[in-house]
Amino acid sequence: MQALRANSKFEQYSDAELVNRVSAGEQGAFEFLMRRHNQTLYRTARSIIKDDTEAEDIVQESYLLAYRNLNQFRGDATLSTWLTRIVVNEANGRLRKTRRRAEIIQLIPEADWSDSMEESPMTDLSKESFADQPEQAALRAETRRLIEAQIDALPEILRIVFVLREVEELSVEETATVLGIPDATVRSRHFRAKGILREALARDFDHAIETAFSFDGERCDRIVKGVLSRL
Repeated sequence: MQALRANSKFEQYSDAELVNRVSAGEQGAFEFLMRRHNQTLYRTARSIIKDDTEAEDIVQESYLLAYRNLNQFRGDATLSTWLTRIVVNEANGRLRKTRRRAEIIQLIPEADWSDSMEESPMTDLSKESFADQPEQAALRAETRRLIEAQIDALPEILRIVFVLREVEELSVEETATVLGIPDATVRSRHFRAKGILREALARDFDHAIETAFSFDGERCDRIVKGVLSRL
């Protein structure tokens, strides 16, 4: 946040104005642009690639690509949409390469290969309040983990639509423009994604209810030890 405050002089400028300043050689303007759009682009990449580190790398590569081709930005769409398109293309390109590698690996069954697409939980998207009790923070973190895991489990074509519509709150039209698909397709995929998530989270909730207040491990040992010490 300190770096963002240091460049607060750019807050007054629109994206289009910042692009002009970047083109004029103001590096600070580009830094501010990145900080303004980082979260949206990271979430977009993460929804496709399902790997924190890879998503960060994709966003960095996309920024470099955008910087080198800034003169191609004509303002027909918003800068956010233009950048998101670049991220989607970069992420899909990485995904195709990964799948090709996986196909090659399958042709060599003797080799001991690890899964390069191993899922990892998404990093926290917001800081917990210092005033929170540890139990509340842990509960929210676990809830967030469950939600992120179920989003990761969505089919790829549904996952990216859900993240753009629900997490990034893009409109149907903006999402359609970013992904290059009809508005009706965005609506149908969004509806299907929400239905799948609703059912999956309901199952998670039912399982959590069944195992609530579990009485094993440290708690059981602690009570037994306490009683025995008083006998």
